[in-house]
Amino acid sequence: MAAALLANALYSTGFVLEKRALARLPAVSVREPVRLLWLVLRSPLWIGGALALAAGFGAQLAVYRTLPIAAAQAIFVSGLVLLLLLSSRVLGEETSGRERYAIGAILLALLMVVLSLPHGGAGAAEAVGAGAPAGVILLVCVPTLAAGLGLYAVTERRAGRRHRMPTAGVEYGVAVGLLYGVSSLAIKGVSGHLPDLARAPGGALLGLLGSPYPYLLLCTGVFGLIMSQAALQRCRASLIVPVCTTVSCVFTAVLGTLAFGEALPGDPVRLALRVGGTVLAVSVLLAMPKHDSPPGPVVPDRPVVPSPTPPCPTARS
Repeated sequence: MAAALLANALYSTGFVLEKRALARLPAVSVREPVRLLWLVLRSPLWIGGALALAAGFGAQLAVYRTLPIAAAQAIFVSGLVLLLLLSSRVLGEETSGRERYAIGAILLALLMVVLSLPHGGAGAAEAVGAGAPAGVILLVCVPTLAAGLGLYAVTERRAGRRHRMPTAGVEYGVAVGLLYGVSSLAIKGVSGHLPDLARAPGGALLGLLGSPYPYLLLCTGVFGLIMSQAALQRCRASLIVPVCTTVSCVFTAVLGTLAFGEALPGDPVRLALRVGGTVLAVSVLLAMPKHDSPPGPVVPDRPVVPSPTPPCPTARS
């Protein structure tokens, strides 16, 4: 639990720092990835955000070694509360009424998931999967990567059309969330190799390199970095990050539980709390608007027209 909450804090801080740095940079585009990387790597503020995200990655490895996937993902969704608070205070982004209701729903979902954990230590009585067949992982991840890249490309084309309402970032968030869902499964797979790496580094390293996990991490890391930064610059962090996080967590919780062979709680009450908390977290995505309200028309100041000067009276002769 402590590692999960720490990962939430690091991820939220990292996204907010990157968003603040991107607001000070020229417009970036996925069509120019080299220029995008050149710009962000020259920003100390962006580098600070990237380091926070990297530290969150390390905390996430510890979480996957001790908690089942479904429980971990539902707790990760709770980080949206901190993200929305930071985006409001630091970035000055205003949240809508539906987004504020979503904060309350997330807090309730977190409480339900915490209550679903077994007594005597988080995850102590539940089997935590350490690995999955490579064929199953590829069958789940490769189509998901293709779907995420395709959705992002379609969203880019739609955003370039004229007379279109400004997008709030829901489609971008879904596309990037699918990539990060694949990344979460890869992180889960790498975490299963950590005990072997500590005991026999040589053989365990070869086993890790023979699995699909490092290559999925590399692929999602490169594409996810470029896609997320371009989307984060043009959309509100208080909306795109919650959508991305919700999609990633739901994808990982559902397909990761099946792929890694982790069973749900056997007790009916704990099962209802676990499933109910996950379903409630999905409501965050449904509560988000798909478009931002367009700014009102700017009414130009009416020019002051001087009143005509009355003609001077003609003197009678």
